[in-house]
Amino acid sequence: MSATFQLEGQTFIAFNGGPQFTFSPAISLFVSCATQEEIDELWDTLSVGGEKQRCGWLKDQFGVSWQIIPSILGEMLFDEDDEKSNRVMQAMLQMERLDIAGLRRAYEGQH
Repeated sequence: MSATFQLEGQTFIAFNGGPQFTFSPAISLFVSCATQEEIDELWDTLSVGGEKQRCGWLKDQFGVSWQIIPSILGEMLFDEDDEKSNRVMQAMLQMERLDIAGLRRAYEGQH
C-alpha cells in the first residue's frame, strides 16, 4: 500500500490513496536545472503522455505536476532592478519549456 523512494538524496513515501485522492497542482515536484540540456531532457521525458503547461510546468503521464526550472531563474526574477526582473517575468509567461538563453536575453534587455 506504500512505496519509499529517493530522488537526489531526498526520501519520498507514496501511499495508495485509492480513487478518492487524485493528484493536483497543489503538490508539485520542483526540479532546479543548471543547464538547458538538463531542462530539455527532463521536459521531453516527463511530458510523454502528459500535458505541457506554461512557465516550466508540466503534468506527467500519471497526473503529477512538475516544475522544471533553470537554477538561475530566481536570481533574475528577484533582481534589485525591477525592469530586469519584469522583463524576465514577461518572457517566462510566454514560454512553456523554459529557455535559459531567452530568459537571459530578456534580463539583459536584448530582443
